[in-house]
Amino acid sequence: MFNKIHHIAIICSNYELSKHFYTDIIGCQIIAETYREDRQSWKLDLALNNGDRIELFSFPNTPERVSRPEARGLRHLAFEVDNVANTVNYLNSKNIDTEAIRVDSITGKKFTFFQDPDNLPLEIYER
Repeated sequence: MFNKIHHIAIICSNYELSKHFYTDIIGCQIIAETYREDRQSWKLDLALNNGDRIELFSFPNTPERVSRPEARGLRHLAFEVDNVANTVNYLNSKNIDTEAIRVDSITGKKFTFFQDPDNLPLEIYER
């Protein structure tokens, strides 16, 4: 019945800053960019190399989401990477702070967390 996740939707507070982050830092490609006058809202359709999609939205006067302490709901968005340490070095070179690299006690894989411009928790997880 369900085949795969079609997209992840993110609402940002600063459209240009988040657009730069997800395209220039994360490396998503722009599929489409639409301004909806009636909503005073941007919608940016993005894709990663493998076709995974992110929809980036901006809306006026959106409330902040509680992040810490962790609240019920979607916890984080995780990206698979070839090498966590190399990706951490790349992110740090772009002035993006990362947590210490950890090892998943179940899979033995390396992972860590960082945040997008709105402090949404993002994870990198080694392939």
